[in-house]
Amino acid sequence: MAIDKALYQAPESLEDIAENAIPAEIEIEIEQDEDETTIEVEIKTATFEDNLAEELDDGDLEEISSDILELIQIDLDSRKDWEKTYVEGIKLLGLKMEERTEPWDGACGVFHPLLSEAVVKFQSETIIATFPPAGPVKTKSVGEVTREKEDSADRVREDMNYTLTEKMPDYRNEHERLLWHMPIAGSAFKKIYFDPINNRPVAMFVPAEDVIVSYGATDLLSAPRITHRMKKTENELKKLIASGFYKDVDLPSPQTITSDIQKQKDEETGVDVIKDDRYTLYEVQLEYDLPGHEDKDEKGFTTQIGLPYVVTMLASGEILAVRRNYLEEDRLKKRRQHFVHYPYIIGFGFYGFGLTHLAGGFAESATSILRQLVDAGTVSNLPGGFKSKDLRVKGDDTPIAPGEWRDVDVTGMTIKDSIVPLPYKEPSSTLYSLLGTIVDEGRRFASVADLKVADMSAQAPVGTTLAILERNLKVMSAVQARVHAAMKQEFKLLAAIIRDYTPPIYSYETDESPMAKQEDYDMVEVIPVSDPNASTMAQKVVTYQAALQLSQGAPDIYDLPYLHREMLEALGIKNVDKIIPLEDDMKPRDPVSENMDIINSKPVKAFLYQDHAAHLKVHMSAMQDPKMQQLIGQNPRAQQMAAALQAHIAEHTAFQYRIEIEKMLGVALPPEDSDLPEDIEVELSRSVAMAAEKLLQKDQAEAQQQKAQQQAQDPLLQLQIRQQQLKEAEFQHRQAMENKQFELKTMEAQAKVATENKRIDTQAEIAGAQIGAKQEAEKQSIANEQYIEGVKLGLKGISGDRDR
Repeated sequence: MAIDKALYQAPESLEDIAENAIPAEIEIEIEQDEDETTIEVEIKTATFEDNLAEELDDGDLEEISSDILELIQIDLDSRKDWEKTYVEGIKLLGLKMEERTEPWDGACGVFHPLLSEAVVKFQSETIIATFPPAGPVKTKSVGEVTREKEDSADRVREDMNYTLTEKMPDYRNEHERLLWHMPIAGSAFKKIYFDPINNRPVAMFVPAEDVIVSYGATDLLSAPRITHRMKKTENELKKLIASGFYKDVDLPSPQTITSDIQKQKDEETGVDVIKDDRYTLYEVQLEYDLPGHEDKDEKGFTTQIGLPYVVTMLASGEILAVRRNYLEEDRLKKRRQHFVHYPYIIGFGFYGFGLTHLAGGFAESATSILRQLVDAGTVSNLPGGFKSKDLRVKGDDTPIAPGEWRDVDVTGMTIKDSIVPLPYKEPSSTLYSLLGTIVDEGRRFASVADLKVADMSAQAPVGTTLAILERNLKVMSAVQARVHAAMKQEFKLLAAIIRDYTPPIYSYETDESPMAKQEDYDMVEVIPVSDPNASTMAQKVVTYQAALQLSQGAPDIYDLPYLHREMLEALGIKNVDKIIPLEDDMKPRDPVSENMDIINSKPVKAFLYQDHAAHLKVHMSAMQDPKMQQLIGQNPRAQQMAAALQAHIAEHTAFQYRIEIEKMLGVALPPEDSDLPEDIEVELSRSVAMAAEKLLQKDQAEAQQQKAQQQAQDPLLQLQIRQQQLKEAEFQHRQAMENKQFELKTMEAQAKVATENKRIDTQAEIAGAQIGAKQEAEKQSIANEQYIEGVKLGLKGISGDRDR
């Protein structure tokens, strides 16, 4: 008897034993032959994913089962009213013709298709919007956009779309089933998990009646319990038990529990419930203080806090599995989410309101009035009444066909006196008008009323049409937005599963199955391709048409290629990326290829991570090349080419300036489209201002140094400078001689002016003397004349005296 090796290596101390001990299950098998005895030891090490039900004793399992069954019943009782309305609404879908015996056998049993019309229309519109042929997934880079992130986004988008369309062929059918149940029940669910048997993710549709949650819960994240009611055959259970997924228990007789909702569905679809021999299972996600696995604090004391577990049990109470429902590395032990809730209209409680809850009354009234109109037409066309006993009609058990005459026996009375018809009326026009009103109101409320475009003027503004569409589709747009949000959450769970089961390196097994690596999924965000702002093609087309009309007024501020491409996609045209290529779809190219694209009138784009200095040298060289200028100048699109090249050079220049600023700062700037808080933006602006000033000083110094180096190295430039200096010296000498001559001429002019002034002064003095002498002579002459006159007067007086 011998043991090949020890069970474990003995640690050095008791502390090592406590730290390194691993719970294990040991199986010993002894085989004894004549010669020797062989002992085989198998050690089963406990793992985090183990089924804890194998470790718990029967008493603990019975207590857990009793507690959970009681909690499930409490959750079922909380949603009874919601279930009752749902059951009544299923009947109004009219999936099965009702055979009526009241008020007579064969009375009209038709249902008005108000609800079914709304459901079918919602399903058809939503599946087209959320699941296009190329796949329902698109990606968005997280953080700063780089070439590596853009490539990762492309790989993740292709990988997920390939997975959902090829590797998961049931995904579209499950999604369509969800879109059928969602408007009827008001809620529908997807269960996301990895199927180890088929080795692929699964997104299984689960109807609302099989997801049992307390009606008072707000959402799945805050719900105290989430119970999935499942049905499995005996063979399926035996497979899961044999694989070790479920605990080996003695299976009782199948106990099928069917809800009132499922019974009504089975009745409408013709399913024979009696033949259903499947087991009913409850898979419960809850937080529970499990015996033997209590939560402990840092000091090792139990906290009596329940931890997340998934408990799977039969409806009869036998527990099949208990597993942890949190990640092993999660210190907070948060509950993992496996379900996604798709609500139609969010109402008072956890479950949403569907068309059966909101428009069921309209459908019931419309059905009642429709049956009355049909029955009134029936009795009006084939009336009944009373006839006399003495009146005998041959073959009176069958109705009289049009144009048929029958023999009768009348004894002493006329036929008119022997037959009294009941006063049946024709179908009421008032009742018919009321039916139309109820149907119109119901369709409007259920958002299935068609816009009468034919009644509108062809010259009506696009804004008017858009306003009418928005008014009619407002409710549906809100529902589509909820579908978009739920799908985003679903894709997030699917992406996490695909990432965990994706190889860390690239693998291209076939051309049709591109695969991304795990790192790619961490760099991008997965979102649906659906547009939460527009629910129908008509709404999308009118919206883009309004945008195109606005762009005509200011085309410079619009990205017209992108706008036209969105319009083509809204119209459902394929290969729009080839019809109108966009810059967002372009890949980085070398500068020569960019020059070729500009010459061939193809769009070009610069990327932040390119060598912009090298690109600028190539582009500037091509722009200054005389041969290129001569050849391009003869092209009729020369101006457009030059403008495109200048715009592309401006892109590289802007990126180069950004890089230089980052070098001065010593850190990278935030992404271009990032939203910065006000305080951070202010601090960043101040830092960038200082960096820009430093960059300016650096560029100015480099420019001066470059200029000096060019002057020192270029002999032709030196000769030109010398000639310029000689010209300047000659100019200065000539200017000096001219200044001397000017000074001499000025002095000569000044001498002439002084001589002339002196001559003028002399002449003025002579003239003054002459004028003074003349004035003196004139005064003397006047004095003489006065003297002579006086003498004459004296002589005359003397002569008079003599005469007397």
